[in-house]
Amino acid sequence: MESKITKITTVKTQQLSHPEKSFIHKPTVNTSQLNTIFADTWTIFWGEWLDLRIRIPQIASTGLISPLIYIFAFGLGLGSALDQTMKLSAGDSYLEFILPGMVALSSMTISFGGTTFSICGDRLFNKTFEELLLLPVHPLALYLGKMLAGIVRGMMTASSVLLVAILFTGKIFSFLNPLFLLLLILNCAVFSGLGVIVGLRVKSLETVGLYNNFLIVPMSFLGATFFDPATLPSILKVVVYCLPLTYTSTGLRAAAYLPLSEFPWYSFPILILFAVSLAWLGAYQFSHQQD
Repeated sequence: MESKITKITTVKTQQLSHPEKSFIHKPTVNTSQLNTIFADTWTIFWGEWLDLRIRIPQIASTGLISPLIYIFAFGLGLGSALDQTMKLSAGDSYLEFILPGMVALSSMTISFGGTTFSICGDRLFNKTFEELLLLPVHPLALYLGKMLAGIVRGMMTASSVLLVAILFTGKIFSFLNPLFLLLLILNCAVFSGLGVIVGLRVKSLETVGLYNNFLIVPMSFLGATFFDPATLPSILKVVVYCLPLTYTSTGLRAAAYLPLSEFPWYSFPILILFAVSLAWLGAYQFSHQQD
């Protein structure tokens, strides 16, 4: 089977051999450099997509188990008791309250994990990552191409959880609206970007497990997926609002159930800031990567 590096090299060679059909020019002007980065990004992403497209059912179902367990255990089991004792800030029941958080959780897990393991596999086992670094591709484009593939992974899994949420609530347009989907894409961008950086830095799969246990798992429970952070004491709020998943969970919940006047618009610039910062770190890491 043709490797990802071979596919990427083929596309890149076609672009270089037909400059009149390519966006690639000598990067002496800012616009020309942006075109080059765009073309390189598409090249890297296309190489990833050729592998992803044959595993769509597997990817879509990978992150579905944990959200389903939480939905049945907390939403249906514990939720029936909580509905009688607590006032919810959004949604008609505790099950509805946690469903946007489950979408955020699944997209975070697969965007991060899928991207990290993909890069680790190429670096530590397939030993093809050195070939990728030797390609005449801008470091930012390398990062963006890998990150876009992570977004696709996250959105595939999130789509499965969205289907479950719609089946449980019957509220199609609560979950399928522009604000909801845009926040979801930003969340995937943040955590797939984080996955790229972790994948470039780790030396073994055991180290990936450490990042997962000490970063992703705590964030799964502390990122406003199961509770309203506004009800927390001030000290805990500081911790919770340092987590990007918190802004996604609260934003998705508001986009699904609350009027626009109550939507936390600050979620967008904060998530964009996270994404841009990770892009800068990722491009820097690629430009100094030695494998």
